[in-house]
Amino acid sequence: MASSALQDDSDDGMDEFMDKFKTERYKNAFSENNWEEEFNKVPMFMKTAPEEIDPQKYPELACLQAIIHDEDRTPEEQAKSLKDEGNAFFKEKNYQKAILAYTAGLNKKCSDEDLNVVLLTNRAAANFHLGNMRSALNDAAAANKIKPDHAKALIRGAQCCIELQNFSEAIKWCDEGLKLLPTEKRLQELRAAADKHKRAAERDARKAKAKEKKLYGEKEALLAAIKDRGIKLLHSTKPCKRGSNSEDEDEDEGCSAGMAQLSLDGLSSQEVTGAQVFRDEQGSLHWPVLFLYPEHQQSDFISAFCESNCFLDHLAVMFGEEPPPWDTDRKYNPQNLQLYFEDEEKETLYQVNPEMSLLQVLQHKRFFVKAGTPSFIVLVSGSSFLKQFLTGKKIQGL
Repeated sequence: MASSALQDDSDDGMDEFMDKFKTERYKNAFSENNWEEEFNKVPMFMKTAPEEIDPQKYPELACLQAIIHDEDRTPEEQAKSLKDEGNAFFKEKNYQKAILAYTAGLNKKCSDEDLNVVLLTNRAAANFHLGNMRSALNDAAAANKIKPDHAKALIRGAQCCIELQNFSEAIKWCDEGLKLLPTEKRLQELRAAADKHKRAAERDARKAKAKEKKLYGEKEALLAAIKDRGIKLLHSTKPCKRGSNSEDEDEDEGCSAGMAQLSLDGLSSQEVTGAQVFRDEQGSLHWPVLFLYPEHQQSDFISAFCESNCFLDHLAVMFGEEPPPWDTDRKYNPQNLQLYFEDEEKETLYQVNPEMSLLQVLQHKRFFVKAGTPSFIVLVSGSSFLKQFLTGKKIQGL
């Protein structure tokens, strides 16, 4: 009877609940506006995992995470759960979180070597996709040490070496793998690719070395030609120190502190054009030459002034029928221009005869080619600026 009465109470209670369910609206039902958002909170229907798992917002997911990381389970069980978690992140291309999960699994230090190898190769794959080739290679090497015949570790190790352009090491990885897995097609493909890249890199290195040797030989020949002409190179921008008897010193010795030994450094032009002295097929030298016009704070740059040409040839071109736009008064005429070069050590200006060749001037005992580019000052004869500019300066003729 008691049982029957209890059954009747239960039935009555259910009838009452059902009657109430039919008449009252369910308060927590999904609406048309939020059903997608609510579904995304349910682990089974989630499209992506949240960055941070808030127990208040994601209670079901927090519960599952607590189960996964339950310390009461064995290290093997925990490591496997973390591997699965990492795989889920990996599928979402969230490689950073995948690495964290795989690392946590490895930190469990479980005794299942196969599982540890999988964790290492999976972490290597995640690092590989992030471009962390060194880390990926280290993981592949660690997995290979545990299980030498693990194909994924061998393949990943070879791939990393290729990406790091260490082609010899990539071939080594493939050869070691093919000894154990002779039919592994991917290792065969990677070995062929690594060998091709290695041969191409060696070929390029040989070409670069041959080119460098050729250029060095050409520069050595150029330096020899400069030396034979008695031209002096200066590649120190610091002024030379003068001793107490400097006025009595032999001028042919030049500047002992700033004078460059004939070397490749002295040929480097500091001009933005990057022009440099060169020797043509007939053996003549062509120099980059700078003309300075201090009155107007202007300059001209001739990239290839042949040593046999005289200055007047170039001045006639620069100041011929069409004068430069800054010469509004048309004062600069080839016939009334004066040229100078400066001896910084002795603080002296040397006047250059425009009918002289460039080589004749460069061979002067007090001319030093600075930064690979001879430079000359151009002034107008009889102008007030000329008188002002030369005031207080020592002037010598060639």
